[in-house]
Amino acid sequence: MNALTWDQRERVIALLADASADPAVRAVVITATGKGFCAGADLRSSGPTPATAGGNRIAGDITRMIRLGAQRLITAVLDCEKPVIAAVNGTAAGIGAHLALACDLVLAAEPARFIEVFVRRGLVPDGAGAYLLPRLLGPQKAKELLFFGDAVPAEDAARLGLVNKVVPADELEETARAWAERLAQGPTRALALTKQLVNASLDGDRATALAAEAAAQELNMTTADANEGVAGFVERRTPKYLGR
Repeated sequence: MNALTWDQRERVIALLADASADPAVRAVVITATGKGFCAGADLRSSGPTPATAGGNRIAGDITRMIRLGAQRLITAVLDCEKPVIAAVNGTAAGIGAHLALACDLVLAAEPARFIEVFVRRGLVPDGAGAYLLPRLLGPQKAKELLFFGDAVPAEDAARLGLVNKVVPADELEETARAWAERLAQGPTRALALTKQLVNASLDGDRATALAAEAAAQELNMTTADANEGVAGFVERRTPKYLGR
């Protein structure tokens, strides 16, 4: 079920950082193979363990572990400078659900399910779950999912606004590729700035959002793609964006 190991998490974080820095990468798809998208953290994985003193856990170890672990993974998705699509092929539980929901666009196969599994284990949600869900659903519905931990089928997730589109399982890869190719042909820097504006708008006030918008426009107008987009409009032709 693709429970996330320490090594896998670090690999995904590194790949997302590489995608941001590589001008040849124009879009990212996160997906999985098998029956599950990600069943949550693999509690049996052999990553670094919190330090102890005399066999006792040191105060602050759990905070540090969460901040440098699950939270780093989610912020790597949110901060990636390329559009990120989640193609959820099966169950997405715990950090697996948050990994999908942090993406810019979410496609789900019909058998997919989203589960806030933490309450079933007597745990507080991590991996930015209590940050992401209220912004996607509002606080009341977010609490319902977090308090009860019920599985949310793909169709219900789409109705709630957690998923952009549900497709038959055998069409998921093709649809994700088509969306990614469409994004990859777009003005990559403009998309990156738009992503930053939308994400930041959820946490700031109107004046801050409008100032950020103006600054983003200023920056974007220095790109070749912005000039190409305007030229294409004036010349009545389809612009050809290079991601620069």
